[in-house]
Parts: sequence; C-alpha cells; structure tokens
Amino acid sequence: MSAVIPLTPSEIHVWLSFWDGITDENLHDVYRELLSSDERRQENRFYFAKDRCRYLVSRALVRTVLSRYLCIEPQDWEFSRNTFGRPEIANRAARPARLSFNLSHTQNLVALGVTRSREVGVDIEHLQARAVATEIADRYFAEEEAAALRAVPPESKQFRFFEYWTLKESYIKARGMGMSLSLDKFSFHFSDAQAIEMTISSELDDDPSRWQFWQFRPAPEYMLAICAERVGVQASQVIFRQVIPMLSEEVVDGPCVRASR
Repeated sequence: MSAVIPLTPSEIHVWLSFWDGITDENLHDVYRELLSSDERRQENRFYFAKDRCRYLVSRALVRTVLSRYLCIEPQDWEFSRNTFGRPEIANRAARPARLSFNLSHTQNLVALGVTRSREVGVDIEHLQARAVATEIADRYFAEEEAAALRAVPPESKQFRFFEYWTLKESYIKARGMGMSLSLDKFSFHFSDAQAIEMTISSELDDDPSRWQFWQFRPAPEYMLAICAERVGVQASQVIFRQVIPMLSEEVVDGPCVRASR
C-alpha cells in the first residue's frame, strides 16, 4: 500500500482519471480483484465495453484513493447508500477519520473529490459532449438563471449553461439528496468575471453561507464544479492529482475559472 496522504479539513483533494485511456486488460483484471461481488455483477450489466471500462476504473479509483488516506486495503472498503441513494463509507474503522467522497464522470474523464469533516459534491461535464437547449434551463433552472442564459450571446450559451449545470449538480450532491432538491429552488449569480454567489429558497432549509464553490478547467474541453462546506475561517485549498489507479499519480494544475468569496 502507498504512503498515507495527509488531509486537513481545509483541503479538498480532487483525483482525475482519463478512464478511456486505461485499456490494459491485465490491469483491468487487477482492478476486478478489488471489487465486491455486487460491483463485479454491476460491471457485467453494462452492454457496451466503454461503459464497463468506465465503471471498472471508477470503482478502482474510489477504492485505491480512499486507501491513500487510511490503512484499509482497497478491497476491504465497504459502502452503503443514504435514503436518497448517495454512496457513503460503511467501514466502522473509518468513522473517526470522517472522510467524505463524491464521484462524477463524463466523456473520457472521472473525477473523485475527497474531504475530511466536511461534505463535498463534485460534478464534471464535457463542454462539447452534447448541444444544450435553453428550453432545459427554462424548464428546470431558477427564473433568473434562465433569463441570464437567454441574455448571453449565442456563442457563449453552451459554456454558460454548463457553468450553471455543474454548480447545481455539485450542490445537490453535497447535500446528499439528489434530484429531490428542485433545481429552481436555488440559483447562482456571477456578479463579476470570477465570483460565484448563491441564493437558496427558504423551502430548502439551508443557508448559502454554509457552502463554498469553485469551478475549474482541468482540460480545455471540461468544466468541473466543487461544492464543499465551509470550515471555520481558514481558507480552503483545492489540490488536484491525475492518476491511473495502481500505476501512476501526479499533482497537476486545475485552472480556476470562478470561486465563491
């Protein structure tokens, strides 16, 4: 097992893996040895090879990365789901560490966020994977967001849509309540080129000051958003690592696009 990585409550670690480039079948076999019997069955349910690869790499990533923080072997991690289906660590031995994690994947890339003593939500999207329609925002976003999206120039709509979408996804994932949170009950505002501001309806029983947000471009074609609980007055630090599970790992830059104050 690799050396344990220190993780303070003020840090957010984000692990990136370009799963479509991990094609070595021998390495895939090693990954399968780490999975639970349920996970192996789930892998086999995917019809397309690319989906099986994405799932396999994602599960291996979660297990090997969590073992970088605690002396638990990758194959020994246990998981449960909360009422809304969010995966959580179930190992009794891991409880004192208060680790939280959240996984997101898109075309070619998977992102895993890990924190200690704070909730975290991560969403990553490929900016050109699909064309977006303002009708989606009109139907699901808050009214002010939909209006702001309609007002931007046509060439900017795709980018602005994913700015909103990734922030919204990261928030509902950090809350651990999935789509039970209506997307029109909270909204994001960009008061200047780099600032993120949030408004939440009283119906959601939450305070925007509880959360911090960041948006990054880990590669030109991707947008990644992070939502994490605030921890005291100490500034948070986001650290990125690019990894091929059990093979290579390096700290990388993740250029920040926006952040909440």
